Amino acid sequence: MLLSVHVKNLALIDEVEMNFENHLNILTGETGAGKSVLMGAVNMALGGRVSRDMIRKGADYALAELFFSVSDERVLETLKAMEIPVEDDSVIISRRMTSGRSVSRINGEIVSAADVRRAGQLLLDIHGQHDHQSLLDKSRHLTILDRFIREPLGDKKERLAKAYQEYMHWKDAFENQAMDNEQRLRQMAFIEFEIEEIENARLTVGEDEQLEADYRKMSHGRQIIEGLSQVHQWTGYDNASSAGEQLGRGLKNFYNLEDFDPELGVLREQLENIESLLNDFNRDLSGYMDTLSFDEQDFRDTEERLDLINRLKAKYGAAIEDILSYQAEKQAELDRLRGYDEWLSEVKAKLSASEKNVKVLSEEVSGIRRKYAAVLEKQMEESLKDLNFLQVRFQIKISPLGKYTKNGSDDVEFLVSTNPGEDVKPLGQVASGGELSRIMLGIKSVLAEIDEIPTLIFDEIDTGISGRTAQKVAEKMAYIGRSHQVLCITHLPQIAAMADSHYLIEKTAEGERTQTQIRELSEEEQIREVGRLMGGVEITQTILDSADEMKKMAEQFRKTCLKN
Repeated sequence: MLLSVHVKNLALIDEVEMNFENHLNILTGETGAGKSVLMGAVNMALGGRVSRDMIRKGADYALAELFFSVSDERVLETLKAMEIPVEDDSVIISRRMTSGRSVSRINGEIVSAADVRRAGQLLLDIHGQHDHQSLLDKSRHLTILDRFIREPLGDKKERLAKAYQEYMHWKDAFENQAMDNEQRLRQMAFIEFEIEEIENARLTVGEDEQLEADYRKMSHGRQIIEGLSQVHQWTGYDNASSAGEQLGRGLKNFYNLEDFDPELGVLREQLENIESLLNDFNRDLSGYMDTLSFDEQDFRDTEERLDLINRLKAKYGAAIEDILSYQAEKQAELDRLRGYDEWLSEVKAKLSASEKNVKVLSEEVSGIRRKYAAVLEKQMEESLKDLNFLQVRFQIKISPLGKYTKNGSDDVEFLVSTNPGEDVKPLGQVASGGELSRIMLGIKSVLAEIDEIPTLIFDEIDTGISGRTAQKVAEKMAYIGRSHQVLCITHLPQIAAMADSHYLIEKTAEGERTQTQIRELSEEEQIREVGRLMGGVEITQTILDSADEMKKMAEQFRKTCLKN
């Protein structure tokens, strides 16, 4: 159940917090007061797309938080699988949005938008202003039917989806690899050429790195030799200006001067150490230079080997490991082609077995759909009659799709007749916008009986209806509110009168700032708000009396719902 919604710095909302109860919660307000902003906040928290322009002017961020109390073990297990900590059965979903980034959290843990949507689908069912249009999409009808028969289906749909995946794997393998003998021989010849080209190279992992280092060294061999010869000369004893010769002269002076001042012995020892280090360096350098040689043939061999390896990299992989891995894959493919007939026979057998498995499961699922479609038809007709479709016929047409999918081989379509004497036809051919809205509400009410989703949100589902029909929709809302928590944004007085809790969304101006506020109404304020919705330039005592009567009738209906 949704305990509260906290919104800050979103559009015209400075900061509001709404607490909801486990019954029918009605929200009303003048056009433009910010009812859509409230739904935007809920959608924002649940990972929906929200423009950053919605951040309140002058604010650094916008925040939307939903606070739930969860008792459903299925939801708690799902959150546990997502590694979300849950204490005291409380779940807080929040999203903080700045001009540069957006961060979603569940119970303080940063989560992805996909995880937020996954959790939200278990906690809330939101019906927006135009969601009834989805009924015109025939693919949605199969989803609704399967949701209604979730328990009878059990794990059959999961098994069907896995079986279909396996079937498609073997179907693709057969269709992509089936070939005539000439094709097979050509492919084998090409693969043998590739394998032989790699084998003849006799590659060793890591040799390319060593070859590149050797190549750099040899390609700059002359520069290295000339440079080191110069260094050897400067640090040796070959001429009077060499460092070694100069240090030797310095030491001789120290020996002569030390007789006059014994303290110079310390400095003389330091200079001796320097000369010794320089002498060692000069000797090591000379030894290294003796190992240097530039062989034109070695250079050409190294260059050719590198060119070969780079050509193979361009054809088979970015590294020697990749080339050798490619060789192993091609060897396996070659072995399969050599035993092609046996392999193809095995694929055919597995394809046939997987297709049979999909066929059996599809027929089982189809049988359950056909059996319970009749049940859903009857419940939908009863629900639609409650919504002022007095002589309605609702049928579910299940036809062969002609192919297998992960959902089986059924094509499902809802048909309806809203007037006596008319044949049932697809929804889009017979239902107006207002009728579609009521049909969707009928579906929601039927599904609410078997659904485990605790909270339903309706955003102006009453669009396009009035009068007696509006009263019937209000009664249906009240009926659903007996077993589920319902939040409903409405502009109809009949629905507002059914409220267990009634909230007013209003826009106020403070100085040069405009903001949206939301507050719960007292009983007296509820009557006045119902009167406002009933219309009229001025809310007269007659209108208030009518609103009071409407509230009393709604209260009587709610009591009847509880008794039943």
